[in-house]
Amino acid sequence: MKILTSLGILLFLNVILVTCQAMGHHKFVVRDAPFTKLCSAKNILTVNGEFPGPTLYVTKGESIIVDVYNRANYNITIHWHGVNQPRYPWSDGPEFITQCAIQPGGLFSQKVIFSEEEGTLWWHAHSDWSRATVHGAIVIKPKPGNTYPFPMPDREVPIILGEWWKEDIVQVFNNFETGGGDPVVSDAYTINGQPGDLYNCSNNETFKLNVEHGKTYLLRMVHAGMQDLLFFAIAQHQLTVVGSDGSYVKPFKVDYITISPGQTMDVLLEANQPLDRYYMAAKVYSSASNVAFDNTTTTAILQYKKGKHIIPSFSSRTPHMPSLPSSNDTNASINMISQMRSLADEAHPIDVPLNITTNLFYTVSVNTLPCSTCEGSHIPGNRLAASVNNISFQLPSGNNILNAYYNHLQGVYTQDFPDVPPELFDFTSSNLSTFLRTPSVDTEVKVLEYGSTVELVLQGTNLLAGTEHPMHFHGHSFYVVGWGFGNFDKDKDPFTYNLVDPPYQNTVAIPKNGWVTIRFKAQNPGVWFMHCHLERHVSWGMAMTFIVKDGKNPEEQMLPPPRDMPHCQNIQSLIQKLESFFF
Repeated sequence: MKILTSLGILLFLNVILVTCQAMGHHKFVVRDAPFTKLCSAKNILTVNGEFPGPTLYVTKGESIIVDVYNRANYNITIHWHGVNQPRYPWSDGPEFITQCAIQPGGLFSQKVIFSEEEGTLWWHAHSDWSRATVHGAIVIKPKPGNTYPFPMPDREVPIILGEWWKEDIVQVFNNFETGGGDPVVSDAYTINGQPGDLYNCSNNETFKLNVEHGKTYLLRMVHAGMQDLLFFAIAQHQLTVVGSDGSYVKPFKVDYITISPGQTMDVLLEANQPLDRYYMAAKVYSSASNVAFDNTTTTAILQYKKGKHIIPSFSSRTPHMPSLPSSNDTNASINMISQMRSLADEAHPIDVPLNITTNLFYTVSVNTLPCSTCEGSHIPGNRLAASVNNISFQLPSGNNILNAYYNHLQGVYTQDFPDVPPELFDFTSSNLSTFLRTPSVDTEVKVLEYGSTVELVLQGTNLLAGTEHPMHFHGHSFYVVGWGFGNFDKDKDPFTYNLVDPPYQNTVAIPKNGWVTIRFKAQNPGVWFMHCHLERHVSWGMAMTFIVKDGKNPEEQMLPPPRDMPHCQNIQSLIQKLESFFF
């Protein structure tokens, strides 16, 4: 009997081992770590002590487990940006939307389900502003036996664009919240965690990429910055864009890219220039009037080598600098959205919804709300706010929408989110009445029937400050079928749609005082957040939530929650009080 029991235990352990190996297991330890940049030292929140955090390498269609240990003094959540998580919103990550935070000392084993995505995505914290330092790339390789739809590069390199404050980011966020105005601008942008040598006291803080002449490099670009779109270029080198947001596109060459916060791009770099040193550089594109921004340039260095050695004759030369557009060049900012097309071939088919069952029209605006104590606002008696369809989204407290939806709890949210804005006006006019600025403040969701085909027009407004809005949709990728400047014209603009090979994205930037039309099929049951990826805007309320109902068949229904879902803080406190009372 003992022998049989032992054999049973060994067989059980072997099954567990094989399952873990097959699924892929990763360990993320969230903790503070000391970093010094720009001659200023501070502790920052990290994963495994790294900034940026570790890159995850997976295969298309794979599922993995990421054990997230919170060893910090702050609550944390982790979001897998662009991973649609079919039927499994429980690991999606946005705080108070699909989960409550992992509290200090806690552990949440997040199952991450990859399905149609292939290329580059990323992961990041999704609680307060902790994603400023808690983020990293995700590389999704083709399934075995498949290859890239472009020549195999000689090397692949993640390039993560980030943002750095000398001040503690928690303090930056707290001051922003209580002040009611714009946040203090960052002290630097970064490339792979380094500001570059154009900043004071940063000569040794520059990422360097060594390349060999004649070889091709796949740069996996991630914009992890918090506040603005960026222009990026490499001196005297063209870039070939081959993918974005975990989907391939028809290759096209550019001298620079425009990339939004939250967006990813796959670009090919051909090392075909004279042996020398060349700057990679990124700077902000910001079109909003009277809004301060980090007007600096972050750099990395591309340097040619011969064999294993940098050529000594130019190792000390000042690198060549690329020419980047002006920080307010709106026409330059649309160079990506105007050229992207899906591959739409036999190996990479697309399925653009043509028969639309649900038409939605959402305005996105910067607003104001009354606040007599907000000393940081430049509008006396008010604080800055933001909205979708004139509703400033309010996160629930003490619970999350997914838990409330799954367990049929009342009082957490309402299902009243409107299909069109409550008041129609000339959205992009330069002389809008001030009474239009005040939104309602609510936790409202839009419920979609399973299988419905949705067309959503996202319209920017000029209410307080017209600017770009990179909108990110959790749980779904979508086809960007149209865009333009000014007000959307429902009678004319649909005739300009691209329904043949539109790009397949999860994040799209609405042009300044313009519009974007996206289409998707609601076939991922669950609760899914949609929000602007400019952190100040989502903090002000430029967000909303979709609920996609279950379908009729079992494979069309949401999976049950894991057993280790983090408890909400007030629920956990109640449990502790009950335990202390009874035990």
